[in-house]
Amino acid sequence: MAKLVVPAEATVGPANTFYDADGKPLRVADLKGKVVVLNLWATWCAPCVAEMPTLAKLQAEYAGKPVEVVAVSVDSPSAVDKAKAFIAQHAPLKYYSDPNMKLPFALKPPAAGMPTTVIYGADGLERGRISGGADWSGADAKALVDRVLAG
Repeated sequence: MAKLVVPAEATVGPANTFYDADGKPLRVADLKGKVVVLNLWATWCAPCVAEMPTLAKLQAEYAGKPVEVVAVSVDSPSAVDKAKAFIAQHAPLKYYSDPNMKLPFALKPPAAGMPTTVIYGADGLERGRISGGADWSGADAKALVDRVLAG
């Protein structure tokens, strides 16, 4: 969590659409009322692949609580099957996709690379961001999410 950057001014999540495994369109705002850990990743990104098990552990830690780890694949449409199979290995994470890779550029400021993880409070405002891989299974990650969850 040493790479955590807290924005000087909290902003809302982008209005851009991403999709669930069934193709249903979603926006960050649709998850308002929950703490959202939005992770942008791809199967071609080694740090993304390495951190996915830790994101799964984080989601499992908050089962039944208003915390949602939303791992959005930015893989191309031709790699959807590979991305879905990869996420399936990391339950309880669910598959989400941004097949046109627009979400990274819609963030304010835009994502510097993959992975990028943005934490939104229940009010929908950005509370922090980490560019690059991180270990989401440790006590410091839990303390960060707990702090955002507490408001």
